[in-house]
Amino acid sequence: MSKILVTYYSKTGNTKKIAEAIYEALPEIKEIKPIDEVQKTEDYNLIFVGFPIFSHSVPFILEKFLKTIPKGKRIALFSTHGALTGSPLSREAIEYAVTLASQAKVISTFSCRGKVSLEGLEVLSRSPEHQAWTDMAASASNHPTGEDLGEARAFARWVLTVSRSLED
Repeated sequence: MSKILVTYYSKTGNTKKIAEAIYEALPEIKEIKPIDEVQKTEDYNLIFVGFPIFSHSVPFILEKFLKTIPKGKRIALFSTHGALTGSPLSREAIEYAVTLASQAKVISTFSCRGKVSLEGLEVLSRSPEHQAWTDMAASASNHPTGEDLGEARAFARWVLTVSRSLED
């Protein structure tokens, strides 16, 4: 039986909620831990790695973690963000995370909107170059929704199916 890790970095709680939904959808022999509590990844057959998108990129703690994943390890990446799902702002950071994990076997990715802190919106709204993003992010105030959590659970089941097919 495969041993599965769900790990995440969460500043406002959005990514933690998605991590918990993913964890709930997985079979036994699984663990869930914040990324700073993960000592080593060698013992896991599959790792789900989650992060919020900050300043259109990957948080530094995640950059460091992804670079340590052993060659060939199966992983799935998930992110939360204030941008519209599918927009360039939501895709660029996850694409960058895939390149950081170049040693690993990235099975799939998932992203959904997450509420941006009022403090973050306030700071960014002061910069004219961020005005469009600030307006977009304000509309994410009710995310992650129940539908987002359901999609995260479906993502987990899909990744597990793909991962198992790679074992054969």
